[in-house]
Amino acid sequence: MKLVKNVVEFLKKEDGPTAVEYAVMLALIVVVCIAAITAIGTNANSTFSAVGSTIKPVTAS
Repeated sequence: MKLVKNVVEFLKKEDGPTAVEYAVMLALIVVVCIAAITAIGTNANSTFSAVGSTIKPVTAS
């Protein structure tokens, strides 16, 4: 009888699914952050390349 009671209590607990949901949410947030940082880095690189190719180096006299 005690075993059945413990099994029922284990199945009623929601700690496990909640932890899994938080882990999935965290993984999605990390993926979005990495994608955003990559996009920003690519945009910044192209901007600096365009500015660098437009500006002529100053020569010392």
